[in-house]
Amino acid sequence: AGAAVMLLEWGDMHRVHRRWGYAGIAFLAVNLLIVPGLLFPAMQIDQELRALSFRPARIGFVGVLAAALILGIVSQRPTLFGGYLYIAFPAFALLVLNWAWFPIVFWVMVVTWSTDIFAYFAGRSIGGAKLAPKITPKKTWAGLVGGLAGAAVVGAITAVAFGLGSPFTWAGGFMGVIAQAGDLFESWLKRRAGVKDSGSWLPGHGGALDRLDGLVVVATLTALVQIGGWLR
Repeated sequence: AGAAVMLLEWGDMHRVHRRWGYAGIAFLAVNLLIVPGLLFPAMQIDQELRALSFRPARIGFVGVLAAALILGIVSQRPTLFGGYLYIAFPAFALLVLNWAWFPIVFWVMVVTWSTDIFAYFAGRSIGGAKLAPKITPKKTWAGLVGGLAGAAVVGAITAVAFGLGSPFTWAGGFMGVIAQAGDLFESWLKRRAGVKDSGSWLPGHGGALDRLDGLVVVATLTALVQIGGWLR
């Protein structure tokens, strides 16, 4: 549902007719509801099996890429191709992480939330030089450092509490920086599209893209690392 709202907002930002947004939602339903049920059957709950085989996840990501290509070609809007990847990849990544082990999903979300919270309070209380004034006038270097520190501490605590081990115990700070980079990227997209917020369904907070811009990159990167077999 969140991915569907994000895709509609993306289409509106880039002045794509709503019919293509609804077509994209149909593709999302296949990639996020039907395909995962086939790739990750509910009875496959053996932890060793999950640790050894991420081939289904790779197949799923290829399916997302195929859907994005078809949507972009049929609609003749390259921006819709990019938008579908930007939204569907992280949404599927969260499903993959949930299949691997739900505490990883919780870690991803906690790290992203703590980044936003600590960056906000550090930026408000300390202020100082702007981080990227040409993209967004509100973000500061103090906020970047505060978000990094908050994500590092909260990420480490969460990793220890759930027994996630390395690299989750030390990767929170890095992911905090990645989350803020995702935030800046979405701000750049809005500036390029000439809009202040991606949507208006959350008064004072904008739309789904505004709220989930950090989560999309953290979820994607964490899933790719997991699939790459670099985690133990």
